[in-house]
Amino acid sequence: MSTGQIPPGGTYLDTLKRSFTDVPVQADKENAIPTTEFLEAAESLVSIFDVLGSAAFSPVKSDMLGNVEKIRQRFLSHPTESETLQDLVNNEQKEKQNKAGQALLWLVRGLEFTCKGLANNVVAADQELSASFRSAYDVTLKPHHSFLIKPIFSAAMSACPYRKDFYSKLGDDQGKVNAQLKEYLAALENIVNILKAFLDSKGIKK
Repeated sequence: MSTGQIPPGGTYLDTLKRSFTDVPVQADKENAIPTTEFLEAAESLVSIFDVLGSAAFSPVKSDMLGNVEKIRQRFLSHPTESETLQDLVNNEQKEKQNKAGQALLWLVRGLEFTCKGLANNVVAADQELSASFRSAYDVTLKPHHSFLIKPIFSAAMSACPYRKDFYSKLGDDQGKVNAQLKEYLAALENIVNILKAFLDSKGIKK
């Protein structure tokens, strides 16, 4: 979710409704992550696939937004028990249910794929996006995808724009784009790692 209009002197990340840098991690509560802020940031991140600019990314985007919606439905039906993602999963499991927990697992995998793809590309200044995202896919989503799904993601990665075209859409000041992107990805990586460890501790792995 993005306003779409980059402000003068700004970057694409300035247009996001919520950045992962603005999602608080409550260290005094075992790294609890507020549900509302997390979902807003996840929805905002998905708009990056619009910047990548290919219809081939539609299945990736739809999958992530579908998981956001499943988590939100649980939150809306049990708001006082779901203020943080950890509370949401814990209380759902008390009811012997796992729908939102499974959705969170797949959403985190999608976020990790996106994070690693962009991080790979930021580090390797001469690498094209297709190679960066393919490497990320191999270690995040691919091990969990069926042979029917893998070609869909392969097509999406092959449709990545050229590096120079993608970064030009993120802002005119490339130094600022690079600095903001690194900060954003560091915040996202931290949240992904916290949630992966939590979901694993709850036995949510498939």
